[in-house]
Amino acid sequence: MSWRRETHRLQQQAGYLSRRKQMMKIDNPYHEGELRVQARVGVLDEGAMNSRVIQDSIIKGAMRFINQLPMAVFGSLDQEGNVWASIFIGTPGFMHAENDRTVTIDLRRLERNPDDPFWTNIDGNPQVGMLAIELASRRRLRMNGTITHVADTALQLHVKESYPNCPKYIQRRLLAPPLQRADQTPRIAVQGIILGERQRAMITKADTFFVASVHPDRGVDASHRGGRPGFVTILEDRTLRIPDYVGNSMFNTLGNFTANPRAGLVFFDFESGQTLQVIGRPEILYDMEDLSDVTGGTKRYWLLHIDRCLETAHMPQSNWEFLDASPYNPSINTNTDH
Repeated sequence: MSWRRETHRLQQQAGYLSRRKQMMKIDNPYHEGELRVQARVGVLDEGAMNSRVIQDSIIKGAMRFINQLPMAVFGSLDQEGNVWASIFIGTPGFMHAENDRTVTIDLRRLERNPDDPFWTNIDGNPQVGMLAIELASRRRLRMNGTITHVADTALQLHVKESYPNCPKYIQRRLLAPPLQRADQTPRIAVQGIILGERQRAMITKADTFFVASVHPDRGVDASHRGGRPGFVTILEDRTLRIPDYVGNSMFNTLGNFTANPRAGLVFFDFESGQTLQVIGRPEILYDMEDLSDVTGGTKRYWLLHIDRCLETAHMPQSNWEFLDASPYNPSINTNTDH
């Protein structure tokens, strides 16, 4: 190899390593709430090891993944500091990773729900968390950053943090295209502070929901929760109980709860297109009695004390085919005394 070729190769390698180091650099990947929960359950070492996947940009393979998705979940903040979780469904390609720090959302290919607080929230506060998820393959990627309007027909997410999650507890579903536009009859929007009968039934049969949380300085996060139907328990009209299963030891969601006790949940009825958004105050329960192993061995739950709920029927007539449940889902026992 000639001296010039060898010099060029070394320069290319140095440039690649420099770009990769710059891309991956995340100072202090965990905030005080996440570290407090990790210390509380004794997984500081595991958390530190898994923090290596946290980057300040999107890895190259994930860019292609984002571009093919028909679904994403967003977390956003209202004027009172409440955090909301919202589901986006559109034709595949409605999201496009322009580069490793920018994702464009084409609103013309998205089924927008005008009743969703998301649209008002981002006008007042650009901080968002985004979960890019493909239920059929159990792949998911979390991204946090800010969002802006770039035109009347598009939004852009500016990524500050990104990392993949494991496929645990995701029930596989396939969205069969094409989406059929919803009819033009008036949309249903029901607001309240107490769960109604229809809303209770929707939660009780759910095997999937999504949760948004926020840290005052580090921003908004959106995440997935799954289990067997009935894994979310309604203790009373204004309190939900959710088992906290074994995860990646990062404790992003519970860490946010610890630092800032606000949460937003969204349940989606894959058959009817109904969406139920719930906001409230989370409370973490450690070292609870769990004789039937409902928590999968963690003995942890968290409660959501409901402040508001919003039910809407806005999604297109879509064909979600249930493929199979996650093999990791713990059993449920509604008669267990906790």
